[in-house]
Amino acid sequence: MAARHTDALLWSAAAGHYSPSPSCSALAKVEIYVWTSCPFCIRAKQLLDRKAVAYTEYAIDGDDRARQAMVQRGTGGSRSLPQIFIDDQHVGGCDDLHRLERQGQLDPLLA
Repeated sequence: MAARHTDALLWSAAAGHYSPSPSCSALAKVEIYVWTSCPFCIRAKQLLDRKAVAYTEYAIDGDDRARQAMVQRGTGGSRSLPQIFIDDQHVGGCDDLHRLERQGQLDPLLA
């Protein structure tokens, strides 16, 4: 399983460079299990990126052991991807993440 930590960066036109988002310093620990080319995984990561959320990405393409570990870690035994965890709490997949955002419940989880 390949893990990649993504820090949210903001472009500063005045400074002419990227710098860490100030909102990231107090954010929750976010982890997402993905397949690299999965459209739902990409959509979930896009939401996190738009919100400038730093997250750890586990690319588990074809790795049955990693997928089984993800299933055991989550609730409900879901094998679908992506699977998202915020502060070690399983929040579900892409649709669940977007539902939390629409209902105004995602930001409190990320704070």
